[in-house]
Amino acid sequence: MTDLPITVTWSDGDRFDIRIRDHTLIVDQPAHDGGTDSGPTPTEMFVASLAACTAFYAGRFLRRHNLTVDGLRIESGWTMSDDRPHRVETIAIDVITSTPLDGKQIDKLRAVVERCTVQNTLNTPPRVSIKLGGTTSS
Repeated sequence: MTDLPITVTWSDGDRFDIRIRDHTLIVDQPAHDGGTDSGPTPTEMFVASLAACTAFYAGRFLRRHNLTVDGLRIESGWTMSDDRPHRVETIAIDVITSTPLDGKQIDKLRAVVERCTVQNTLNTPPRVSIKLGGTTSS
């Protein structure tokens, strides 16, 4: 386990505060699903994590090849599975650069971004253990 754990704490309704190092993020549900829409859903954060990892790797690639990072944008979307278990079934990632890339550069960029840490984790899923029964004191 890492030395600095991620802590998720209930805030109100469907809202939870996520503490990562000195950062606080919020997850919630849309109003039409009973939340207050004060933050993205956990599923949106999941997809955003892959998109952000892709952006990081793409940015490093562009800088390493003396190409501009200005205008780099990642657009992503996903579909949910119609069957059980309930899960994200597909994720689409679109890497958009302001500098036109030739075929060889595109192939190299694809090889880099398809190996970002989050993508590698999806390709080789981690073992997840869940411990139940802990209590909090008021």
